[in-house]
Amino acid sequence: MAQSNGTDVRLMKGNEALAEAALRAGMQAYFGYPITPQSEVMEYLTMHAPEHPGVVILQAESELAAINMVYGAAGAGARVMISSSSPGISLMQEGLSYMTSAQLPALVVNVQRGGPGLGTIQPSQGDYFQAVKGGGHGDYRLIVLAPASVQEMVDFVFDAFRLTEKYRNPAMILADGALGQMMEKVALPPVGSLPRSAAPWATVGKPATRERNIVTSLFIQPERMEQINLQLQAKYRTLEKEEVRCEQLQMEDADFALVAFGLTSRICQKAMELARQKGIRVGLIRPITLYPFPSAVIRKAAGQVEAFVTVEMNAGQMVEDVRLAVDGTRPVHFTGRMGGMIPTPEEILAKIEAVVAEPSLQHA
Repeated sequence: MAQSNGTDVRLMKGNEALAEAALRAGMQAYFGYPITPQSEVMEYLTMHAPEHPGVVILQAESELAAINMVYGAAGAGARVMISSSSPGISLMQEGLSYMTSAQLPALVVNVQRGGPGLGTIQPSQGDYFQAVKGGGHGDYRLIVLAPASVQEMVDFVFDAFRLTEKYRNPAMILADGALGQMMEKVALPPVGSLPRSAAPWATVGKPATRERNIVTSLFIQPERMEQINLQLQAKYRTLEKEEVRCEQLQMEDADFALVAFGLTSRICQKAMELARQKGIRVGLIRPITLYPFPSAVIRKAAGQVEAFVTVEMNAGQMVEDVRLAVDGTRPVHFTGRMGGMIPTPEEILAKIEAVVAEPSLQHA
């Protein structure tokens, strides 16, 4: 461990770095249930929470119990987090829908594994639809951040807590098993560097000076339920306007664009390098917020490049949002691996070369 300008610099595993970041970000409560490949999050918190007096770490009897404990803690105004992996997150969808309707802030971490079903413990990006389309019932969205490094596993904890509290909407860090298990050097912010937000809506006991607070997602009258939905949709439009985050690499002169998020975007950087060595000018667009999605960035790129290649560790999920953004103005191709398999730079390069060779892209 080294000290650099007051910041801890350590070599840490992704899951453990995320857990340490949560403690330093002022997390007050964590509820969860063990599942590979993210069990180290709870293990680390259990070991190190005593260094942070007043922090509650609890293993619930199930994922269903855990997400409802998060609901209760969030309703009381606590800075609260839960983590799991793909099948466990599926079990939490009802609770997340309730929390979104009740407009409660909380951080959810999904370290994805291959599916469907119990599947494998190897990394995947197969939960994109579930994360960004609102995996439970009703018209709702989660704020979704996709890290591509262990450092971003740390940074996005702070970012997600800021966003979830600013918008009173659950936020998700959508990582994968490889990021959770890999070790990299990280810089950890100081303890207490994320100020607490006021929560005047929380159920902390009613003083005589105000009306009582009620936290609920039950609105029997359709007129009232519609008003809640309209409030949520207005919030999502604000998110789409104010909170889009995206990284672009070598797009200035690109004739072709790769689109990838998370771990896959790092592999695409090597594929982009290999393509440029062969004279194919390829750039990379990396969505950092999967919701709100950087549609405007991709739409603008469609005026420059000849085609897009979306690369994912799934059967093709984000590619649908890329195609919606491009709106038919350019070809959008897909390549991916499933079930815990990770694409190689050479496989991605082969796809790029196949796209470049298509007759429709050949110029006289």
